[in-house]
Amino acid sequence: MNTRIYLVRHAEAQGNVNRTFQGHSDCPVTERGMRQLDCLAERFRTVRFDALYSSPLLRARQTAEEVNRYHGLELQIDPGLIEINGGELEGMHWNEIPERFPQQQHDWDVAPQNYCAPGGDRMIDVYERITAAIDRIVRANSGKIIAVVSHGCAIRNYLCFANGWGIEQLRNIMWEENTAVSCIDYDEDFRPHIVYQSDAGHLPDELRTLARQSWWKTTITEEATK
Repeated sequence: MNTRIYLVRHAEAQGNVNRTFQGHSDCPVTERGMRQLDCLAERFRTVRFDALYSSPLLRARQTAEEVNRYHGLELQIDPGLIEINGGELEGMHWNEIPERFPQQQHDWDVAPQNYCAPGGDRMIDVYERITAAIDRIVRANSGKIIAVVSHGCAIRNYLCFANGWGIEQLRNIMWEENTAVSCIDYDEDFRPHIVYQSDAGHLPDELRTLARQSWWKTTITEEATK
């Protein structure tokens, strides 16, 4: 029997609205984020899963609790699911970064595989951490269905891996809406096979976060939008 993961991005938090580098900053979801979570909970109402994991950050734990609204499973925290550590960029508005850290902004936009946050994570750290964490979770739950809640940058790295790509193709992965869900099956050798990717069909247009923003359009390839 194959193993399946539903990989979920957390609901909208304040940094998503204020356009600050959230990273490890531990902030709760917004009012609109809570409404997103109502939609997410309904999406998972009739979806069976056997185990539930989350990043330790509050916005992810709040999201996991709502995935679990109708299921009552134990929430397991895995530090490997945490978001990128922004180091000196934590809490900084994205409009400030190009002037103060031009190389980091350039790499984030056009060469994310080379990105290194001053005093924080390299992008390769995130790629390796999230792939190791999910591999560990899958192997510990072989043959089961698992819900996993993580973060935008971390999930983007994992989807790059799950597509069979090295980190040098990270820019080919689309950014996700808050509460977007990806479904991934794993064969008997624990190799990932994507069933669907970054689906936010449970959200009405007025609750979508990226629909109100345009920054992400400069950080992906044209191919990623197709």
